Amino acid sequence: MSKKIVIIGGHGNVSLRLTKLLTHSHPVKSVIRTLDYQDDIKNLSAEPVLLSLEDSPVSDFTALFEGQDVVYFSAGAGGKGGEERTMKVDYEGALKVFDAIEAVRGPKPRLILVSAIDIRDPNEIPSHYNEQDIAISKRVRSAIPAYMHWKYEADKNLVKRNAFKWTILRPAGLTNNPGTGNAAIGRTHLGTVTRDDVAKVLALLVDREDAAGLALDVVGGDTPIEEGLDAAIKKGETDFFG
Repeated sequence: MSKKIVIIGGHGNVSLRLTKLLTHSHPVKSVIRTLDYQDDIKNLSAEPVLLSLEDSPVSDFTALFEGQDVVYFSAGAGGKGGEERTMKVDYEGALKVFDAIEAVRGPKPRLILVSAIDIRDPNEIPSHYNEQDIAISKRVRSAIPAYMHWKYEADKNLVKRNAFKWTILRPAGLTNNPGTGNAAIGRTHLGTVTRDDVAKVLALLVDREDAAGLALDVVGGDTPIEEGLDAAIKKGETDFFG
């Protein structure tokens, strides 16, 4: 069944791959912050929408979300502009979208948020981490501390909300290698995953309303993505520890 979809952060590397997968079956509106990107969006058969997470008011996003079925949040500062911009996009921008969905009158769209693996309280090491996981975590956190902090604050805010349905996807380190169609989904170890495979998981989630309330890790692996996602959702175990 066709669903009306909005993608926030529409010109990102994962978002462009996701758009290509979705537009075969669903009408997609793709939010971009500059008209320089509009042709790339149109070439994927999606509708570009010019809005800024930093500057546009909540009401503009609410108006966009009216009548939509699914909102993807796949935006981020990408390390540009320092910690202040990371806070404004990855945290304040995310909360702006959460608030906008809550303000929708009538049926509210479901949110699928792209976060990252290992987003957590830095003082609480997950019990399933091994020594290699801990080493990778320390290395990443020392390299991009602002990103890890503000993503955590955004996710922490989202999991407390119950006015709309949401799912969090937490990819491992992203690569541009060709997708394999396989992954480890759910509670797993740290590593890398291709952007192609993340986009495939996100596209499958459009029809998985039963993933509401779950945060799911995704890392490169050997299990076919459809099978792994289905098993992780049926297990019902969230990977966000608060």
